[in-house]
Amino acid sequence: MILALSALEDTVVFFYSPTDVAEKGMPVGEYARIGGLVVEGSVSKEGASTIFSVTDTQNSIQVAYGGILPDLFREGQGIVAEGEFEVTGRFEASRVLAKHDENYMPPEVADALKASGQWKETTE
Repeated sequence: MILALSALEDTVVFFYSPTDVAEKGMPVGEYARIGGLVVEGSVSKEGASTIFSVTDTQNSIQVAYGGILPDLFREGQGIVAEGEFEVTGRFEASRVLAKHDENYMPPEVADALKASGQWKETTE
């Protein structure tokens, strides 16, 4: 399986992109990390859980998380979620990480945005 590499919270974090998961699959119930951008308009509540989708602009994964989301979590933000896949294909996250830099984006997602012509340079 292909692993993506990213610097997150001053540590090295390996994660699968949604395209990695779509191409290779992930066993149900096996611990994994997935990463990408939170899809605009995808965040909702389902009971005590927050439901959202993560994308790399080619594929998306629906995520359910029952904990308190990081302060920097928002639509369009790069995140890494830790947890496992359910039989339904949804990812049940036990932890969600957001980079402290508000301009953070997983490198693979940035590359996909550039390739599709959707990349927006930040000005600071």
